This record gives sequence, structure tokens and C-alpha cells, in this order.
Amino acid sequence: MLRTITLGSAISIQGIYVRALPDGRIVVRVDDTSYTGVPVTKAA
Repeated sequence: MLRTITLGSAISIQGIYVRALPDGRIVVRVDDTSYTGVPVTKAA
């Protein structure tokens, strides 16, 4: 499943969902690199 996260205030990364962390952040994978950030919420 593709998920989008934000790193800081300007960088967004879309990748394959890996796992959720206890603090609310999630991990996504792009190629061989994993990124951790805040998930982007869906607009209403």
C-alpha cells in the first residue's frame, strides 16, 4: 500500500508502507531506503 509522509514542513515522500511506530509516525520504503515521518491525513 502506498502511503505519503512529511519530513519537516516542506518535504513529502510517497512509498510502500512498512510499519507504524508507537509515537504516531510511520515508516515507508522507497527502493532500498526507509524513511520515517508523519503520515499525511486524507482530506475530507
